[in-house]
Formats: sequence, C-alpha cells, structure tokens
Amino acid sequence: MSTPEVDVLVVGAGVVGAALIRELSRYELKLLLVEKEVDVSFGTSKANSGIVHSGIHDQTGTLKAQLCVRGCQLFPELAAELGFLYKQNGAVVVARSREELVKLEKLAENGRANGVKGLSLLSREELRRLEPNLSAELAGGLLAPSGGIVVPFDLVFALTENAVANGAKLLVGTEVLGIKEEKDGFLVRTNRQPIRAKVIVNAAGLYGGEVAAMIGDHSIQLYARKGEEYLFDRKLEGLVRRTVFPLPSAISKGILVIPTVDGNIMIGPTAHRVDNDDDLGTSLAGWNEIYTEARKLVPALQPADLITAFAGLRAVGTTGDFLIAPSHVSPRFINAAGIESPGLTAAPAIAEYIVELIKDSGLKLRRKREFNPIRSVVRLRDLNPREQAALMQKDPAYGQIICRCEMVSAGEIRDAIRRGATTLDGVKLRTRSGMGRCQGGFCTPKIIRLLSDELGLPPERISKNGPGSELLFGRLREDQEETAKEEKQHA
Repeated sequence: MSTPEVDVLVVGAGVVGAALIRELSRYELKLLLVEKEVDVSFGTSKANSGIVHSGIHDQTGTLKAQLCVRGCQLFPELAAELGFLYKQNGAVVVARSREELVKLEKLAENGRANGVKGLSLLSREELRRLEPNLSAELAGGLLAPSGGIVVPFDLVFALTENAVANGAKLLVGTEVLGIKEEKDGFLVRTNRQPIRAKVIVNAAGLYGGEVAAMIGDHSIQLYARKGEEYLFDRKLEGLVRRTVFPLPSAISKGILVIPTVDGNIMIGPTAHRVDNDDDLGTSLAGWNEIYTEARKLVPALQPADLITAFAGLRAVGTTGDFLIAPSHVSPRFINAAGIESPGLTAAPAIAEYIVELIKDSGLKLRRKREFNPIRSVVRLRDLNPREQAALMQKDPAYGQIICRCEMVSAGEIRDAIRRGATTLDGVKLRTRSGMGRCQGGFCTPKIIRLLSDELGLPPERISKNGPGSELLFGRLREDQEETAKEEKQHA
C-alpha cells in the first residue's frame, strides 16, 4: 500500500478540525482530515450546548475574546452558505437580586471592550416584557442580540461535507498512533495506513496532549470537564425565545435555559472535572443540580416534559485561554488545544487564525478559483406543502415517513447515509430521526433496514455508534428453522 502524501493533515474531526479543513479547502492544497471515531462530530462536539456566544463573558485581550466575537460575526453568512440549523435568537444574562445588577453592568463593560455590539441593560419590567415566562423575582438583565443557537453536529457535518466537495479527503475510524518528524514534514502512523504530511494541525480535543507528545511536545496539559444536559419536549417551544444565562461563576457560564433551533428547551450544563475520559454518564445528582437552578430562572419547567439526557466532556487547558500556536518542537506542527467554551462559536475564526499560522510556517497557499461555498440538504418538515408535494412526486421516498415524532422521511434518511452516515447515531444526528418523544421506539427497526440496504450489510452488522454497539444478533426465525431441521435430521 502506497503512503499518501498531503500538504496539511488535520487530526480530529470535531468542530475546530471541521471548520479548519473547510477553510483550507479554499486553497490549492492536498488536504486530509482524520478522525478516530466512526463519524465526524462523535467526540466532544456531539454533546455541545449549541450556543453561539456573543463574546461578553471572555476576558478582554485573550484569544477566547478575540476569536469568539469574530466567530459570532461569521455565523450568519456561514449558515446561509452551508444550510446548517442556526438562529440568531439573542441572549439575556439575568440578575437575581439588586446586588447582582452591578455585576451585570461590569459584564456589559467587558462585552463592549471585546467589541460586542448592541448590548443593553434591562430593568425588571423590560426583561419580563421580552421573556414573560422568566421568574418574576429576577431583578433585571443584560441583552446581547448577536448571540445565537446552532445544532452543533449539523454544523460539523456541513463543514466537512463542503470541504470534501471542494477536494479535501476524510478518513474516519483512523487513529493516529505515532508521529515521526522528517526533513520535509512528518510520517504519521495510524491504525489503517501511514501518512506523510508537510504540516499537521492537532485538533484532537481531549487527546490533544497525547498527540502533541508524539513529537516530543509535552507542553499541552489538558483535563476533562463533564457537562450534563437535559432536553425537554418540543411542545415547550417558545417558553423562552432567547438563551437565558445566570451570572457566570469562576469556572463556567452557569446553568442555562436554552431554546434549541429545533424547538426543544434544554437546560444545563454542569461543569465538573472528571478523571475518566470515557465518563459520559448522567446522574440524579446532575439532574437535581441543573433542574434546581433552571427553575429559579424559568419556574414553568416540569420533569414530566423531560425526554432525554446526555453528557459531554470538554478539554480544558491550564492557562485559562485557548492554546493555539505552533509547537516549540516544529513550526509545522500547530496545536489547537484547550478549546473549551466558547470554542464552537470561535471555530470559524480559529480556522482563519490557523490558516495564517500555516502561512507563517512556510507552506505556500494559493486560492482556488473554483471554490464552491454552498452546501444544500433537504429537510422535509421545513418545506411548505407545495414544495413537499413536488418533492414526493419526484421521489416517493420523501413521502414515506419513518420517524413520526420528527416527521423524517425515508428519502432524508437515505440521503444522510449517502452523505456519510453508517450508524444509527449518524442517521439520528443528520436527520433528527429518533430524537422525538418516543426516542426511536418506533423508527429504529426501519432505520436499521434502510442502513442495511444502502450499505449492503446484514442488519446484525448495523451499530448504534460503531463496533461493539450492534443492536441485533441474527435472525430469530431463521435460527429456529435451522434448529428444527437439525433436530429432524438427528431424530
């Protein structure tokens, strides 16, 4: 097997790696994005809160502040080009007492120093007029109209699909095991094949320190911080329209009430350091912590409307800022580590920033004339009745509803598989099938059949999220018939 040679190898297909590979696909370069999971976004990005932050929280002068504000500014155009689910709904930070109003004023000053536009302090009455379902006991608020919400995995899918359409290569299920520096670049050993690269960008999330250590760079010190999130039924759509923040603590932006793009209400996250990089469990203690705080903001929230819960791990550095710089070992090995909140917001700006670092490394970048920034995807429930009818007439698969809770058709699921989904979670995250009230109780067998047909695999080979998570263990009826035949032969 020949060793592929690329100009830039990006390690990690989370939101930072995806944003970077898409930004680099504007140039005449040989590009490769590798991800150890079976699909992009399946690491930290899958469990992101999906908030596009305005930039009011971050300390002035930090990379976080600079890149968050720039990233927030880029989202409207990016969403228009790539068709991912995004809404500029704004955000409010609330004060629970008159004493906290002073802290709100300082937060507003910090935001203005960072370049955030349109900030305004709200009285108790103004806050209630904007968000009538907030607690009547709140003393006031700070409105940041530039804030938004996004579906994080949809963003990652959109970025990687557009990058691939523009010539970048993607390898999933590919784990970097070792890196050797050579005269003109690096030789990378993976579980699949070796790769030669002139430049490497380390966007490996929680494993960024391990990847950097492969070239002898031990400067990246990270730990995992777990955040639990709880999602409520879409019937609560409109309970709050803006993302609701309390005043931040020393380690997090607090427990929020988040209206999602899809209409659900989400509350969370917790922010607790963990020692196990596989600790993705939710807990009664986490629920009690989050629900207690969220009800102080929105008293109408009820446990009966909860439909699911999940947790994610954030890679936290020790400096209080993003760690984005060439390694001291080699200028052509660039670390993008410690990308905690507001990393998703900052990702498009982080990509621009790293492109400049790659230029500084000596690699020549020449823009493509034929770069196509547009990516389109069909979402049946977003179309009007006339558009739906025309689509179904053209392809009847769009008239076959597989997921009744979310109104997802066989056509959309088929398209998701052809766009790269190979697992139930891959289909779920691309289409919302299985995300409704029944949480996949009715549609899962049908999706397994579609995956089986499209991928040419037996149903027992279809998994939830990769090897070891298969749902089926063979055909019971055929097994019974085979057993009966054997018993008859031995009678």
